[in-house]
Amino acid sequence: MSEIRSFNLGIPETEIDDLKARLSHARWPDSETVDDWTQGVPIEYHREFCEYWAKDYNWYDTQDRLNKYPQYKTIIDNLDIHFLHLKSSHKDATPIIMTHGWPGSIVEFLKVIEPLAEPTKYGGSPDDAFHVVCPSLPGYGFSGKPTTTGWSVPKIAEAWDELMARLGYQNYYAQGGDWGSAVTTAIGLQNKGQCTGIHVNMANAGATKAAMENPDEADKIALAGAKFYQDWDSGYSKQQSTRPQTLGYGLADSPIGQSAWILEKFFQWTDCNGHPENVLTRDEIIDNIMLYWLTNTSASSARLYWESFNQAFGGGKGDTVKLPTGVSSYPKEIVRTPRSWAEKRYTNILYWNDLDKGGHFAAFEQPDLFVQEMRAWRRALS
Repeated sequence: MSEIRSFNLGIPETEIDDLKARLSHARWPDSETVDDWTQGVPIEYHREFCEYWAKDYNWYDTQDRLNKYPQYKTIIDNLDIHFLHLKSSHKDATPIIMTHGWPGSIVEFLKVIEPLAEPTKYGGSPDDAFHVVCPSLPGYGFSGKPTTTGWSVPKIAEAWDELMARLGYQNYYAQGGDWGSAVTTAIGLQNKGQCTGIHVNMANAGATKAAMENPDEADKIALAGAKFYQDWDSGYSKQQSTRPQTLGYGLADSPIGQSAWILEKFFQWTDCNGHPENVLTRDEIIDNIMLYWLTNTSASSARLYWESFNQAFGGGKGDTVKLPTGVSSYPKEIVRTPRSWAEKRYTNILYWNDLDKGGHFAAFEQPDLFVQEMRAWRRALS
């Protein structure tokens, strides 16, 4: 089936009432024994966060914001794929598919979709315009949940290529961070002919021999980030890549469990100066959590790790991306990959920028900077 159907969000109030009841009757663990986040989300903050979620947060404001954009579903390889598709009023706009990761969602892009599509309203020129496509990954948000194995990064990349063709785009650009970076890289590796350029804000590349033997300052920062991640920050990944089903039981049943699982990463991976609400509002963080809670996708989203971590990202880590490539490197990325590492994997880098603020959730944290980066990369590839 190649039909594209319109989609409009309409979460029933009974779902919100159930959520509020669960939040109100949660059983909490005892407090951490430290005065920081080193054991996880502090209980005093999390209690306050969840009380706000239950009493003051309004999902329907967010639902209205999402429904402001044209949304669709289409079946690819027997799976429903949900996506936003905002066509620019500028007829020569460049089609772009932008992919989120975990624990993100299409909510990450809500502040940048319109500036990308209608640049003349936001300080840009008609040449900066994009037709913007933002799909929800399989098993995430309002996309379908795979019921069989096989939906790994390479298959998603193939599906995105099919989606853009189905939308009538013979040529397009691709962009992503986190899993979105892996999918975008896989699109470049597969190089089926329709994608003409990629941009990532999390370059997938290992250390060079020189970095291991005689590291410069950029190498040292990247190696330290990789070591910290491995030693202190990767437990979620090990669990999701080995036993996603077991994890899903707790997260599917408990909103405080689901929120803590995600909140921890918004603390650790944002450029937030010690607190996630320094860079994102509480409502914005809850918006993102809601796309996991309302859709009951804790297990299905985690399975992407199980599907992909023991497989090559789109053709083999030794393969190289020859498509024109742009990279925006943010200082609080999990591992801030130096250009010398990235050039091993992406052999046609036409745009690179080391920014002085921002983290893992680039479009969410620094929307104005992100839009500037997209425009600069687009011009570099012209």
